[in-house]
This record gives sequence, C-alpha cells and structure tokens, in this order.
Amino acid sequence: MTEILRGKPVAEELKENIKKRVEALKEKDKTPKLAVLRVGANPNDLSYEKGILKNCANLGIETVVVEKDEDIDTDGLMAAMQELNDDASVHGILMFRPLPKHIDEKQLQEAIAPEKDVDCMHPYNLAKVFASDASGMEPATPRSAMEILKHYAIPLKGKRVVIINRSMVLGRPLAMMMLSEHASPMICHSKTENLPELTRAADVVVLAAGRAKSFGAEYFNENSVIIDVGVSMADDGKIAGDADYDNLAETVKAITPVPGGVGSMTTTLLLNQVVKACEKTA
Repeated sequence: MTEILRGKPVAEELKENIKKRVEALKEKDKTPKLAVLRVGANPNDLSYEKGILKNCANLGIETVVVEKDEDIDTDGLMAAMQELNDDASVHGILMFRPLPKHIDEKQLQEAIAPEKDVDCMHPYNLAKVFASDASGMEPATPRSAMEILKHYAIPLKGKRVVIINRSMVLGRPLAMMMLSEHASPMICHSKTENLPELTRAADVVVLAAGRAKSFGAEYFNENSVIIDVGVSMADDGKIAGDADYDNLAETVKAITPVPGGVGSMTTTLLLNQVVKACEKTA
C-alpha cells in the first residue's frame, strides 16, 4: 500500500519544538520578531501574509509589516531594507517576491543582512548550503522536502535521487542537501534525454517542473518515493502537483499530496529560521 507523506504532522511537530524554544528565549527577555517587507497589495501576497501573521501569533513570534507603494524605486526599497537590517529588535526579514519590474531585485538580495535572511536570498547563505554549512539560512522549500523524508524515515544514504528542477531556489540547493545525507542526486530538466528511464531507476524522485499531472506511471516503479513540489492549475481548475496523483497513489511506495505536502511545511520552516536567528543573539 502506498504511504501518503503528508506535511501537516511534520509541521505540527516542528511547531511544538518552535514554541518551546520561543518560551526559552522569552525567559532570557528575548522575543523573536519577523519583519515582512511588501511592495504593493497583490492579493496572493496578502493571503500569504495573513497566514504568516497568524502562525507567528500562535507561536509567540512578534511581527511587523512594512508596506511600500508600487511606485517605489530601488533606492527607496534599499533604504527600507537597511532600516530593518539596523533594527536590533528584528531577527528575520521576509521580502515578498517577485518585485515590480522596475526594481533591481539583485541589489535587494545582496543588501539584506545574511543573518536575517530567512528566505535565503543572499548569495552568502546559498554558498553555505553548497558548502554543507548548516549555520546559515536555508531555502524553505528544499528543506521542507528534506524534513518530510526525515519524518517518515525514508532512507537517503546511498540512494539514487532524481530532481527535476535546476533552479537556485530548489533544485540545486536540494541536491546539496541530498549530498549531505550521502545520497546520490542527479539534477534533470526539460532538455534531459530519456527522463522516464532515469526516474524509473531512482529511489526518490523530486518533481518540480510546474506541469500539472504530467508525470504518470511510466516514470516510476513500485518502489518509487515521489516528493511532489510542483503546484499549478489542472484542466479541472483545481490545484495539482506534477504527479498524476490519482493514478499513482496505489502504485508507488510513497508520495506527497498536492496540496497538503511539501507546500504546507514552508511557512513553518521560515518561522523556524526566525527563531534560529534570535537564538544566535541570545
């Protein structure tokens, strides 16, 4: 029978750990604080922000929202970022992206204080991931995938892992995290030849191509573990992952659902990093 790797129990376990650490910090007169830096009022950003603020309140993490008009220029946003960098009461900064096209996002990525960079934008933090140095901040989505595998005791040592994504946000840092666990990762993409043959031979397959239900039974075997990071709209108008979940849920060893899998972990991991940053100042 296929094991469904749900994200909620993993997130709940981590939240309990966060609560205990926040309480310990408050005993030292330290309270973790997250600053959200948002440009404009995009409905998706507002929805995401609402969820973050609710989770922070439940975990005892303070928050501040810094909203800037859409017509702000790069220098203006850089100044807002610097204020948050200089604010000792702020331990984590989350800047919503993508930014308006007239803003130089690269400048902002390099301007954020690395020790407050909970979304792992700064090259310094990415370099630490590639050096297998856990002391920095990590990108939340690949770490979510790793935490789910750990929670469900999916072995990685010596295992073949195929990652269908080559971005700096997911595929590449995830490959480094896999290497740190002694797995043998292979990064694939849209131009990879003989992809079904490669995924069928893998022990773990991470899907992040952004093509709803495009990976069917021909890509897997009965022992496949599927970590589905893809999120897109299917033909029926519903959110779906890259895996053809309905036709795979009884034919592979394990699979994450969409929604309810990797994506349900990311906010909790962001907040975990806020607490981690605060602990370094305690």
